[in-house]
Amino acid sequence: MSVILVFLLVIVGFAGWWLSHQRLMAKPWLEQGVIGDIIGPEGSTLPTAKIGLGVFLAVVGCLFALFTSAYFMRMALSDWQALPLPRVLWFNTSVLVLSSIALHCASVAARRGQIDTVRLGLATAGLTALVFLIGQLVAWRELTADGYLLTANPANSFFYLITGMHGLHILGGLVALSRTTAGAWNGTPPERLRLSVELCAMYWHFLLFVWLAIFALLAGWAATFIEICRQLLT
Repeated sequence: MSVILVFLLVIVGFAGWWLSHQRLMAKPWLEQGVIGDIIGPEGSTLPTAKIGLGVFLAVVGCLFALFTSAYFMRMALSDWQALPLPRVLWFNTSVLVLSSIALHCASVAARRGQIDTVRLGLATAGLTALVFLIGQLVAWRELTADGYLLTANPANSFFYLITGMHGLHILGGLVALSRTTAGAWNGTPPERLRLSVELCAMYWHFLLFVWLAIFALLAGWAATFIEICRQLLT
């Protein structure tokens, strides 16, 4: 239960930081300038799309929080045998970080109207995401070759379940990213392209955060951290 609360607090903190950057607390009657500059060329389309994605990410975050809580409860039983962490996961983590950085650069370039940089960032993010998924499959293949099969132990099942669920979300993100990338080459209006790139970047940053939490969980760092917190609180 404590794991869920910690995870939800992190999500709430992330949501609060994001909302603070969306002008939801702005006072337009105190601002100077043309009304169109305050509202924006597309009215409430941009904040509505981002809020919708934020709600979806909150649901996804709760899902992974439940997986994490179940993981901690199950590992306390005697039949739990932790499997070794494949070294390729370190490489996969660095690739996903690079993918998130590339999308951040594309988002900044979209706001500045630098279409060539946007295209480069989107292409880099897509390619590195594909490399990440391939690396995850390599990790699965290494574990199965060493005898760590899906049903051999509860730890194995959780590993395949959590990493597989995260991979499915990456795969779903690639669909949206491919559409945004196609739009960058096909002359999508700047405001619409900017929104699409920002949504992809937001989604990617969230999945990077989730993966870092999963990586810490599988490596055993999360359990150590929680144990230290319990000792400090008692």
